[in-house]
Amino acid sequence: MSLALLLPLGLAALAALLVPLLLHLARRSQERVVTFAALRWLTSKPQPRRKRRFDEIPLLLLRLLLLAALALLLAEPVLYGQPDRRPWVAVAPGVDAAALPVVADMRRHWLLPGFPRIDPQAPGDTGAAETKLPGTSLSSLLRQLDADLPAGTPLSVVVPETLDGVDAERPRLSRRVDWQVVQGSPATMPVGPPVPAMQLMVRHGPDDTDALRYLRAAGSAWQTAASQAEVSQAAGSTPAAVDRPALVEIAPATQPLDARQRNLVWLGSEPLPQEVRDWIARGGTALLGAQVPLPALDAAAVLWRDSAGPLVRGTRLGQGRVMRLERALLPAQMPALLEPDFPARLQALFAEPATPPARVAAQDHRPRTGLAPYPEAPRPLAPWLALVVAGLFLAERWVANGPRRRQAA
Repeated sequence: MSLALLLPLGLAALAALLVPLLLHLARRSQERVVTFAALRWLTSKPQPRRKRRFDEIPLLLLRLLLLAALALLLAEPVLYGQPDRRPWVAVAPGVDAAALPVVADMRRHWLLPGFPRIDPQAPGDTGAAETKLPGTSLSSLLRQLDADLPAGTPLSVVVPETLDGVDAERPRLSRRVDWQVVQGSPATMPVGPPVPAMQLMVRHGPDDTDALRYLRAAGSAWQTAASQAEVSQAAGSTPAAVDRPALVEIAPATQPLDARQRNLVWLGSEPLPQEVRDWIARGGTALLGAQVPLPALDAAAVLWRDSAGPLVRGTRLGQGRVMRLERALLPAQMPALLEPDFPARLQALFAEPATPPARVAAQDHRPRTGLAPYPEAPRPLAPWLALVVAGLFLAERWVANGPRRRQAA
């Protein structure tokens, strides 16, 4: 083990050790003059000069130790010790952990976020066919594990024959991995918790009353789909990605936008206000009416068309997306409003492209080597040193104001 300082300049605070030394050296003991009649007429002799000395040595030492500990705390000490290099076994979901051989002095963990330890006696660890990767790719977990383990720690990874949710290329690590492929169900990415239904803000002008009925109808269709999804989930079928009815908030264009929402329909004929542009640039998605001028959309990509031509064009704006209708929201100009799939087509406009699945044979996804080993992470000593400082401070206060000092005074 070796001690190091992240901020050696903090040791300059050791100069404060001179303060208690000078105070104790300059401190004079309090004396009371007592008149004694028999000695009044004696001739006083000069007293020999006494050497300067420190009083109350225990209190002085406590104060010096307290200041030294504070200076060391400012220097941010860390400890580089002997890391635990016992072999590691990472088991991917889908592998029956109970069927794996148990080797003494070997640590076994699930290849899941947090790398939970495998306990054969715990329910659910006897066979991990139901355990899934909750939103994190197996490749990312391998890279994180490689960075967390000390250099030189043997690593074995047990995976099923098929992997799902991996990166497009084989991961590159800093160590050689014992890649073991066994029989098991594919380690797949789960569907996850139900995705909240889409919420839509609608801001309109005084002449857009007729168009609002079709947006309200789309909201009613989303609400019906959400109710059917809840009934389906309760019956044990595969649930849709909805957990509550959709909300369509309709208000005049003068009402401010809700910063928590991400979907907007902006109708009218006036230029887009700057606050709406800023809202889109921060990550919002907006569908503009056909009369809203925005030159960036004049030659943008077509996102929806019918037999008569384009219906919606769209492009990026900052971190968000902006789209515009090519025709007014009226059946005479846009017959798709009366089609039964209009609510689904409208919802698809606001949906981000889904990430395609990435399934690969485990034998073809064996990690490569070539990365430089990650530096060893030191252990900070600041929490323990802070406890020492607190203990020294309490001891100094007790000695400075204790019973013995009061009796001496």
